[in-house]
This record gives sequence, structure tokens and C-alpha cells, in this order.
Amino acid sequence: MTRGKHGRHGLTRRQAIAAVGASMAGLAVVPARAAKPTLGDDGLYQMDWYLESFLDVADDLTQATEKGKRFAILWGLKGCPACKRMHEVHMLDPTIERYIRDNFEILHLNHIGARIVTDFDGRKLGEKAFGESYGVRFTPTIQFFPETTAGLAAKKGQAREVARMPGLLEPPEFLAMFRYVREKGYESAPFPDWLKKQA
Repeated sequence: MTRGKHGRHGLTRRQAIAAVGASMAGLAVVPARAAKPTLGDDGLYQMDWYLESFLDVADDLTQATEKGKRFAILWGLKGCPACKRMHEVHMLDPTIERYIRDNFEILHLNHIGARIVTDFDGRKLGEKAFGESYGVRFTPTIQFFPETTAGLAAKKGQAREVARMPGLLEPPEFLAMFRYVREKGYESAPFPDWLKKQA
């Protein structure tokens, strides 16, 4: 093939750049898909970005903060319909999944599990007893914690949290709760009041 005034393949440089730009633009409009949840041997749904933890929550919180993220504990249970819906609906929404993944470290615990968790005060409890010490009664429940462990050991149970999602909210409110924590809305108002101001 000979080279003419239109370049090697019959396109001018400008046309080639425009063609590449158009193909890149076409790629940009394809929405990113959220990672799919997997069902573990314990019956709990897992996202591949959930926290791999030694189950020392003080360390988990500190490391989350060092990464510029917030720390939260998600409580699940085998056969829980709301847990299934949360993972198959809420977490498959790319906007929700990306926001949580980018801004939070999520530790997923089993409501009736036996793995040993080290609490902020150094006590070691099985998952079930750990959840009971915080008054976690059903699933899914999400506990949100402050950015630092300072003072947490002296507090008890739910007093250590900055917010809690008891049960599954609808997708818009579900995402809003994570925004509420990330944006420290809890410093100015309870979640329902903060949410009204966002509307």
C-alpha cells in the first residue's frame, strides 16, 4: 500500500484522531458494572472488596482511617431475605457499590457466628456475643464508627457508634446513610432530619 496525502490507510491524521476519540467516547458511556456478590460456605454474601480482617476492630478502624475511609460492620445471617436483597439489588447498583467501596471498609460478620472478635476495649468475644454486646438484634444491621479509636474503649456498645442502619433501607436512603456518615452529617443532625434537608 502506498502512502498518499491521506496517510497510510486513507485517513488524515485529524480523521484518525477523531475516530479514536469517538471510539473512546463510546467506551465511556458504557456503565461500569458492580462486582457480583458470592455466597460463602457460611451462607453470607460477600463482595470481593469486603475487608479481609484479623477481627481486631480497633486495628480495622485505624487502618480504614489511614486509607482515608470509614469503618463499618455489616451483620448478616444465612437465609436472611433482606441480606440477599441488599447484595442482589443495592450492591449491584454501580453507583451505590462504587461509593461504598471507595469510601468504606466493610467488615461482614455472622449474627450467629463463632469467630473470635477483639473489641475496642480488648475483650475477645465470639461474633454472636460481640453482636449481642452492641444490641444487634436482626440482619442486616450496619454499624458505623468514628474516624478514631480515641475514647472508644471507655464507652459501651452502641455508644461507640456514630450511626446505625437497623434493617434494610430502600436503595436511595441506603446510599444516603453512607453519605451521611462519610460527610459527618451525624455531627449536626439525626439521619432522618439530615435526609429531609437533602431533598
